[in-house]
This record gives sequence, C-alpha cells and structure tokens, in this order.
Amino acid sequence: MTSIADMRKSYERAALDESASEADPLKQFERWLQEAISGELPEPTAMTLATVGSDLRPSTRVVLLKGVTAQGLAWYTNYKSRKGQELSGNPHAALQFHWVELERVVRIEGLVEKVSDADSDSYYQSRPLDSRIGAWASPQSEVIASRTQLVTAAAKFGAKFLLQPPRPEHWGGYRLVPDRWEFWQGRPSRLHDRLRYRLDQGIWRRERLAP
Repeated sequence: MTSIADMRKSYERAALDESASEADPLKQFERWLQEAISGELPEPTAMTLATVGSDLRPSTRVVLLKGVTAQGLAWYTNYKSRKGQELSGNPHAALQFHWVELERVVRIEGLVEKVSDADSDSYYQSRPLDSRIGAWASPQSEVIASRTQLVTAAAKFGAKFLLQPPRPEHWGGYRLVPDRWEFWQGRPSRLHDRLRYRLDQGIWRRERLAP
C-alpha cells in the first residue's frame, strides 16, 4: 500500500493577487464558479455544508448549490434532516467548495435562513418527477429497515399524487448569508495564496492570510 504520508502535489496552476481580485467577494466567487463550470469540472456546484448541533458535535455533508444572489447561497433539503434540526437550533454554518482541478478552495461562513415559500415551490416544481416523489418518500436522516421501505414509500406517494405532487411542508430551501469569505489558490512550496473578506460594519475588508 502506498504511504499516504509520502504523497505530494505541487500546486502551480495560478496565483491569487489582491490587485487581480474583486473588491466584492460575491463577484470573485461568481468568477471562480463560472470558471469551474466552463472548465467542465465534475459537480462544480457541490459544496460541503458544516453545522453544529446542540450537542456541540460538528457534522458535514455535501449539498448542491442551487442559487447565488446578493442575499446569499441557497440549497434545498428536508427540514427534518439532521442538518435541518441542527440549523434550527444553531443557524451559524459554513460552506466549502473544493475545485481540485483548478487547485482552488472557497470557504464561506455566516448565518442560515430559510428561503421564501415561493422560492421553495418554484424550485420544487422544476425538479424531475422522481425527485419530487422522493422528497415525500424519504424520512431523511432517520433509521430505516431497508431500501425496500424507500421503494415502497415512493410507489405509494407516486400512486397518490400521480404527476402533480405538491411540495411537502418539511422540504424547502435554505440560504447562507455570508459574513466571511476565504479564497484559497494553491501555490508552489506550500506558500499558498489566501484572501479573506470580512464584513465590517457593512463594508467588506480584504485581508491576506498566511498559508
């Protein structure tokens, strides 16, 4: 077996300089996101969501970005899931994008809020039918007896709603409203570029961090 301690990679694709970065972190993020999409990276909108529950145990999972606006970054899920319960008790959360092929990482921190019912309805209706039925069939994060339970539930709700399942009340969108962003660009000799944007009295302060 290869020794993982001996595995190395030299990061040499690009640089991240203050003079070449956007003053607004959202614009910088949109630029990098578009480059990840244009580069046809696998799952460019996949992001790790970190939450902390009332037991103070942090947990992470990968969700898909479904909206970027001046208000924040949005995704959709089951409100009764583990992440939903943790966000209900502690709305502080963090997101991370890792675009390996571009040697880039973006970290975002802030408070999470639910999106409007209208936005949740609109996105739900845009999903494939099987996914809409799945939102009814899966008691997300709960212990289940077998996969058969899921398949049976999906068949049940499919027969009940046919082609027009309504959005479940327990399913909808969240939005993280950033107060901190960090952009990481891999560089040689582990002297990576890190630019942090910190919201200070309504103004974004850009700072360079040591790698």
